[in-house]
Amino acid sequence: MKKWFVQTRQRLHRSLKYRLIRPRPPACDHVFRGPAVVVGSAPVINKPEGWDADFSVMTINGSQSAIRAWGIDVPDITFMMFNQVEGTSTNAREVRRVLTGRRTRSLYVLLWRKNARQRLVDGLKAFGYGYDNLVIIDRYERMSLFDRMTGRKNTEVRTEDKCSNGLNAVLFALYHGAPQVIITGINPNSTGHSYNQTGLARAHVQMDKTVIEQLLAEGRPLYTADPEVSRDLNIPLWTGKPEAPAVNPNV
Repeated sequence: MKKWFVQTRQRLHRSLKYRLIRPRPPACDHVFRGPAVVVGSAPVINKPEGWDADFSVMTINGSQSAIRAWGIDVPDITFMMFNQVEGTSTNAREVRRVLTGRRTRSLYVLLWRKNARQRLVDGLKAFGYGYDNLVIIDRYERMSLFDRMTGRKNTEVRTEDKCSNGLNAVLFALYHGAPQVIITGINPNSTGHSYNQTGLARAHVQMDKTVIEQLLAEGRPLYTADPEVSRDLNIPLWTGKPEAPAVNPNV
């Protein structure tokens, strides 16, 4: 009963604040000239077919370590959760380990307090992670992105109500005009991470599946480079070029 009361109070507070501040989704300076490839941390990751200079790369937390095999050292955009910077969990320590001495072009840190920017700068410097542009995404900006792209209000009170960082990156790329979004290493059914062998369970499974189903039903240009994910979730497999639009025989 106490938990229900606390969650209800949080929902009311966040809903009211959301309506009052009317936040916009996070801004983006990057121009998506071609497909955006969102690289998650599931154990299986595949470089999409037809790769060329127009592709943009978006990495999530420690998944940047997986793209070195593609000949890419610096992603265009990285989404990092706040607790990866100073957290003491196994996953946070592993993320810092694989990102030590690396860099990205635009770093988006989710849910860090905007009035503590210098602490974030110092925290990133502590494990030598560099960037050209540093942006903090607060909860209400993330809620706004979800609202704009799905039409759903989400106060993010329960873990199961939230999308993974990978799906937030997909929504971000679509919102900012990516002509196609290709996911790899994003598999709600998987466990573990590409950059370690700890086998940690994956959160946000059902909401990720729900959002993917909605994006596909709406005809959004979402693809996967992973055959198993294509089979499991009915996401079109990227074969080097976008699918031709469906032809209506009644037209």
